[in-house]
Amino acid sequence: MRNISINTMDITPVSEQNTEYVERKGIGHPDSLIDGIVDATSNALCKEYIDNFGTILHHNVDKGLIIGGASEAGFGYGKITKKIEVIVTGRATSEAGGKSIDVSSIAKKVVRDYLAKNTRFLNIDQEVEIYSKIANGSSDLMGIFNRAKNDIPLANDTSFGIGFAPFTDVERLVLETEGFLNSSEYKAKVPSVGEDIKVMGLREKNKITLTVAIAFVSSRVETIEQYIDLKRKIREDVIKNAARFTDKEVDAHINTGDALEGEEVYLTKTGLSCEAGDDGSVGRGNRVNGLITPFRHMSLEAAAGKNPVSHIGKIYNILATEMAKKISDEYPGIKECDIAILSQIGRKISEPHNLNINLVLEEGANFENVSGKAVYIAEGFLENIGQLTLDISLGKYKTF
Repeated sequence: MRNISINTMDITPVSEQNTEYVERKGIGHPDSLIDGIVDATSNALCKEYIDNFGTILHHNVDKGLIIGGASEAGFGYGKITKKIEVIVTGRATSEAGGKSIDVSSIAKKVVRDYLAKNTRFLNIDQEVEIYSKIANGSSDLMGIFNRAKNDIPLANDTSFGIGFAPFTDVERLVLETEGFLNSSEYKAKVPSVGEDIKVMGLREKNKITLTVAIAFVSSRVETIEQYIDLKRKIREDVIKNAARFTDKEVDAHINTGDALEGEEVYLTKTGLSCEAGDDGSVGRGNRVNGLITPFRHMSLEAAAGKNPVSHIGKIYNILATEMAKKISDEYPGIKECDIAILSQIGRKISEPHNLNINLVLEEGANFENVSGKAVYIAEGFLENIGQLTLDISLGKYKTF
């Protein structure tokens, strides 16, 4: 058995505590936009490396910044007065075996493609400046990366990943609410809803309150009366949608910072807050499960943009999350499954320094029986970690 420890915890699970907070920054939030951009850059580099060199080469493009621009927006109109700036940086191999690739050109194309796919009202040619500051990697990390390229990769950092399952009602509801409002179906129904959406969930015993911030698209809102009506309709839709995921009482508040009497409301030209000074930075937003959960254990690792071969800051956070899901799905007697995986730099990623599983069980559940099966599942994930890293490189797992 690998270095796996397992414990039963005699604690009240988060779902049964009196209070819980959960947050999600939607796909158009500047922190999520830059997370998505750098992760898409890593995926694009992986493809280029395989196409040109036959293997994924060392890279970590997990540093990036969106510098907000300036805009003017009012009912029925909007314009950008200062461009949004997107900077992608980090380290990436650009040459090997006499061949080379243009890393910066790849990164810039990814920025354009990602923004085009994930925003509707942003004119990328006229409203965005794109910069790549990606440099070559350090020789020591490249050496660790290359030493095991024909074997199990070696961890290029001493760090840890965190995962938990199952989601509580409010965790699932916050995630699903943002997905609902940012779905293509809802955008077709209510096109004035921009992509920059943030959902904060508060549960007090059996009541859930959602506070939702939405950057409305100014060209699609003509009057204050229309704006007020849209807020009312969206609130009704959010509460109706919530009934699909919880039987708890749910209330919702939309754009609570508005001052309606002075017509000071959340209008944007692009549906993005970064048009008017809100900045974004990699790793400041959602964890790999898509949420920010202060009542849970979390890693502060910025997973987006890290290489999927050896950087456990990405691999172990995804691994721990998927492992916890599998264990809790297989055994309904588990109220809560929390997993932490610790690496040691230079050690095979399939042999963590420690993997710890904490279980909160239903009354009467047999810990010996459940723990044996949980360890078996964990072993299986570690045995097949190569498939996981391949799937990460193909973009099959979200990091935000």
